[in-house]
Amino acid sequence: MERSGGRPADGTYDGPPPDANVLARLLIGIVALAFLTVFVTLFRELVAAVDPARTWVATVAFAVGLAYTTVTLVSSGLEAGAVISADHPVDPTITVSGTYILYGSIGRLLLALFLAAVGLAVTRTGLLPRWTGRSAFVLAAVNLAFVPSLFFGNTPGHFYAANGWGTTALMGALFSYWMLAFGICVRRSATGRAPVAGRPAPQH
Repeated sequence: MERSGGRPADGTYDGPPPDANVLARLLIGIVALAFLTVFVTLFRELVAAVDPARTWVATVAFAVGLAYTTVTLVSSGLEAGAVISADHPVDPTITVSGTYILYGSIGRLLLALFLAAVGLAVTRTGLLPRWTGRSAFVLAAVNLAFVPSLFFGNTPGHFYAANGWGTTALMGALFSYWMLAFGICVRRSATGRAPVAGRPAPQH
């Protein structure tokens, strides 16, 4: 959901990446963020239906998830604008300095709060298997570890930098894979809870 552009230390690109590559990556990220908006909304409703007393936790996840989505969309817009308006290829991970901590420290902090809230909601409600909550807490802690990266320069090829590949690309990829696994688990859980056609739902 976050950028994976920039020229890494191994020299994937001999100069700025092609405009088409950057814009395609941003378009995929924008679509993914639209799905994340739907997910956080449905997650809040699901938790409220299963355990109304824990709705506040799901609401925190919903609010922080929307904030994260907004910040990342703004960052994507700034990068896309820079690429579209330039009359020569540019590397937006370097030239668009306004996105350094939006993708980096700010995004990492918001994502850590979101994951912690999701983990808490899952573990307190028993909505999903334990691994989903535990993995959310682990990923939240890893994101927190990258919040101070704003003190370590702006070289995308460095692992731990404001716009480094570890801070942005790696963490974005880990979150995307986790969301995929989590979404599949939610789907299976919802299917298992659904009443069989022709039979009344179980009374509690």
